[in-house]
Amino acid sequence: MKRTLPIELVYQIAALVASIILVHLVYQTVIRPNAEVALEQRAQLIAEQGDAAAEPRSLYVVIKDYEQESCFILMFWALAMMGFKARSIFREQGMLNEDFIPVAEGVNILPEDTRTYTRPLQALAAEAQRALLPRALLVALNRFASTRNVQDVSEAVNSICENESDRLDSELSMIRYIAWAIPSIGFIGTVRGISDALGQAYKAVEGDIAGVTASLGVAFNSTFIALVISIVLMFFMHQLQLLQERLVLDTHDYCDQRLLRHLRTTG
Repeated sequence: MKRTLPIELVYQIAALVASIILVHLVYQTVIRPNAEVALEQRAQLIAEQGDAAAEPRSLYVVIKDYEQESCFILMFWALAMMGFKARSIFREQGMLNEDFIPVAEGVNILPEDTRTYTRPLQALAAEAQRALLPRALLVALNRFASTRNVQDVSEAVNSICENESDRLDSELSMIRYIAWAIPSIGFIGTVRGISDALGQAYKAVEGDIAGVTASLGVAFNSTFIALVISIVLMFFMHQLQLLQERLVLDTHDYCDQRLLRHLRTTG
């Protein structure tokens, strides 16, 4: 059988390529040209009026280096992955409004009745059947039909919800890695800037401190931008985790309210 790549993997690769292309294009056409202009104007102003008359450093200068560009690429890549996962969660949250187990109040479900309720679930599209709620309901109904024990059904629902929670948490590993990598790239910029500054220390001794200050600017700017991006990224990641946890808890409550309380082993 011919195997195909998972849609999410293809999306992640495409999102990374798009992020690289778009961010690099913006840097080459907007950020770096404006940063060069700002640096030239600042140098001219300092030469004419001295350090006291220098304008505040432009944002283009702060974000112009390669470390900051890499951080933005990783940030947009991570946001794209989180957007994909959030879209899936919202779609599954919408299923909680569906009445998959149409049982009136006071009506019981016997083990012999489970086939009636599993057929509509099995008739769902393949993508919908892979969602948490249909899977939990199918497992619960099949377990009730085979064991005729409500406690076993409850344990089965708990198990599938816990497994789903672990799976969703494990799928955030790449985003967590990116959230760790961004500050690390900022520190790499810091090391590079300090190394360049030390390499030009002899010029500072001679009275020319322009190269040293520029290198130190690279060092501090890269760390500053990386930490700011990391804070923003962690905020969105925790919001995504909150959505995932709510999905699992709401699914468990749905199974309790719509199915488990109607199960009876005898009429």
